[in-house]
Amino acid sequence: MDVILRFDVPKLGRAGQAVKVSDGYARNYLFPQSLAEAATKDNMAKIEAELRKRSVAEEKEKEACETLAAKLAEVSVTIPRKAGEDDKLFGSVTNIDIAKALEKEGVSIDRKKILVDPPIKDLGVVSVDIALHHDVTATVRVWVVRE
Repeated sequence: MDVILRFDVPKLGRAGQAVKVSDGYARNYLFPQSLAEAATKDNMAKIEAELRKRSVAEEKEKEACETLAAKLAEVSVTIPRKAGEDDKLFGSVTNIDIAKALEKEGVSIDRKKILVDPPIKDLGVVSVDIALHHDVTATVRVWVVRE
């Protein structure tokens, strides 16, 4: 059966692409999940219009993320923590701690977008990446100081 994908499907194809799949896969998985539609002229036109709208919305979102990334480049946060004599922390600084510190600076970021791997376990300055968009990544300087 020929279908047109509405969204990217791993190991099958990208959105807007016409692919040939088995009837059962289309009826039992792709159609109920709204991942694809039957390959007809009307559906092709409908999906192309939907993809154009989606790309315009994604461009606006990307521009907003780029402005936020520029703002975040100027921000640095200070997180006080208890530490031992060799500057090792009693615990660690995680993405949740960084998100709370950014809130105090007036920037609201979802903690899941803050990429801290492995968690910070030493005093000092660390550059932390924030994935705002799949094409836009911001960097924030985090100062971990003794409490």
